[in-house]
Amino acid sequence: MQERRTLTRREFGREVALVAGASLLGGAAKAASNADVIDEALGLLARTGPEFGGLSNHGPMAAEALVALGRPDAVLPWVNRYRKRLQPPPSERNRITAADGWRGALGDFTRVGDLTALFDRELAAAPWRDVLARWLVRLVPGTAAVLFHGLLRTAHAARSLGRGETAPRRHELACALGYWAARFQPLPARAMAAPRGARPSQVVAGLERVPPGRNVSGFQVAVRELQALASFPPVIDRVDTSGDGGAFLSDLTAIFARTYLANADARPIAFVHGVTGPAAARLLTPFAPAEARRDLLRFTWQAAAGLYCAFAQHPPATALAGAAPAPRREDLVERAVATQDEHAIKLTEACLREHAAQPDPVYSLAAADFAARAHAS
Repeated sequence: MQERRTLTRREFGREVALVAGASLLGGAAKAASNADVIDEALGLLARTGPEFGGLSNHGPMAAEALVALGRPDAVLPWVNRYRKRLQPPPSERNRITAADGWRGALGDFTRVGDLTALFDRELAAAPWRDVLARWLVRLVPGTAAVLFHGLLRTAHAARSLGRGETAPRRHELACALGYWAARFQPLPARAMAAPRGARPSQVVAGLERVPPGRNVSGFQVAVRELQALASFPPVIDRVDTSGDGGAFLSDLTAIFARTYLANADARPIAFVHGVTGPAAARLLTPFAPAEARRDLLRFTWQAAAGLYCAFAQHPPATALAGAAPAPRREDLVERAVATQDEHAIKLTEACLREHAAQPDPVYSLAAADFAARAHAS
């Protein structure tokens, strides 16, 4: 991975101020107070691929999260630094023409350019909400793919389009759906009757974990281990998703914020996604057709449970006694922006949004903890 020097807060603040000043003088950047800065950012990032060095491209997601945090002034300085490490986008090589031609490309990363081009054409021919709804039904079973990143990128793209429809935002949705489809990978599942009223917070600690000593070094290895874990396939229905979907997601993100705090010394990045993934599912719920909403909850829970079973060394933190007081929102945002870290930015935005939906100090504590780790690295 390309090395990068972490700017001090003063240096990063100076860079932000220079870009903001240039925009006021009619330079390349748009005014920092204008949320449409996302279009310029997406224009820069459109010339980059979905992955680099085996990692997901977080550029469009973090840029959109900065807008949601009320910091459009930080978007272009951050994007211009981040995109230097990225690779060119893949091109279309084998055009998908048949109505069901996408099926042969599903889960084949070598076809990501073909799938993205397919979505560009679909979004040019139909309203983006219709395209998104149709594909959510098809893609939700692969929610776990690459640690939620297909779902995550799609959710950020959809929220940006919800603010206003533009060509860069439509193309970003095509890129997001293309990535999700190309990395589509369902986890093993066996349907069973869900216990009435069971919530994720009541179930997580009792899940069987991959035996200690196994070297679960990444997502692909984790999938193989979960396939070998006999108790995992029924996990998808260990919880009740028939009630209030918003309350279900609040319970899920809160228990995984506690799981993050308990396991951050060993697996901070994995359990960041245990929070940001389900929080992204909340963003997509309004766009999902009725028949897909329950599946969105089921597969989001399954993916989060998979993270726990594969990576957790400790059960969720059951108490927050002795923890430092939860920082103020403004302090959390400033800390996240100062780190320049894509995961700190995305986690902070997700935690603040989840806290607004169902207040719980664990969200601020998790966001502050990761920002501190990112700043120190």
